[in-house]
Amino acid sequence: MIQPTSPSVKTDNIRDILVIGGGIAGISAAARLSADASVTVLEMESSIGHHATGRSAAIMIRNYGNATLRALNAASYGFLQEPIGVADTSLLSPRGELLLADDAALPSLSAYLEGSVGLERLTAKQAVELVPILRPEKIASAIIEWDAQDIDVDRMLQGFARMLRKNDGTIVSSAKVTAISRENGVWKVSTSKGDYSAPILINAAGGWADPVAKMAGVAPVGIQPLRRSAALIPMPAEYDISRWPLFGDVAESWYAKPESGKLMVSPADEDPVDPHDVWAEDMVLAEGLDRFEQAVTVSVTRVDHSWAGMRSFAPDKTLVVGFAPNTDGFFWLAGQGGYGIQTAAAVSELVADLCLGRKPKLAAEVVAALDPGRFG
Repeated sequence: MIQPTSPSVKTDNIRDILVIGGGIAGISAAARLSADASVTVLEMESSIGHHATGRSAAIMIRNYGNATLRALNAASYGFLQEPIGVADTSLLSPRGELLLADDAALPSLSAYLEGSVGLERLTAKQAVELVPILRPEKIASAIIEWDAQDIDVDRMLQGFARMLRKNDGTIVSSAKVTAISRENGVWKVSTSKGDYSAPILINAAGGWADPVAKMAGVAPVGIQPLRRSAALIPMPAEYDISRWPLFGDVAESWYAKPESGKLMVSPADEDPVDPHDVWAEDMVLAEGLDRFEQAVTVSVTRVDHSWAGMRSFAPDKTLVVGFAPNTDGFFWLAGQGGYGIQTAAAVSELVADLCLGRKPKLAAEVVAALDPGRFG
């Protein structure tokens, strides 16, 4: 808990709270905090949202993730529909998510259904009616989440950034962190843009979260960046793909989503990597496109564009949100994996509640499941 500084003593370099990382996690948390505290975000790239945020599938899927993540999805949904203070209209638009299972993947489908809400089982014929390029003989069963929605990620990110700046918060770009120390209850962060100080330091560094912790003398929690690749491919002109749902293998060997008149296809890869500006590996992409081709009636004739992003996970695949045990003022906001954007509304509120000493709105068991102390 902090006592916010008086507006008369706020400076760019001495703040109540420093946030390392300008993705959706760091920017949304900083924006929520900025109404009651002075906040600066330090981003090593030249613009915010450069890594995972700008390369996500951009979709809200209520049933995605474990029980804790599904609770965060549910808690975030209302804000995405009515993003008060961030955007004038909903950040969501209809999409749907269609998951397919062959005979071998039926156990995965059953596991996905456990604890799920709002799902409908479909026959192979019904699945093909929704996505005409699917091979019905490859589908033993299917399920659809009609309420899965596209998220306007850029409008969300920029809206939170405006909220932060409106409250006199600052974002310092091209500010690579070079050293972190703590003295007399204050963190000092040295960057390529100068030194910054605050009693609370929020580690929202994505794939770099463990290296940032080590720099601060804090025990890492095991955040592992994983590469996720994607390619944009054209579809035959006779198909209007604009209303197709996101569709893919329930066992997560590939998925596809309409995007800008083309189809974005991902091999759903999760290859461990060191944190860096990742790119797609040709062989991984080729193997994923082959799995996609086996499930559909069209061939991949060309790839118009390919890219990759980092999905950073804690060992238990659950976000890490809370103050580090035995280290005053060091706050973990990491391990968002593939859930960071759709959970950001609820998580950013939790960050503000914990840092400002308020009772969290989230259920106590959800807060406990996110706490970094669970790693010992």
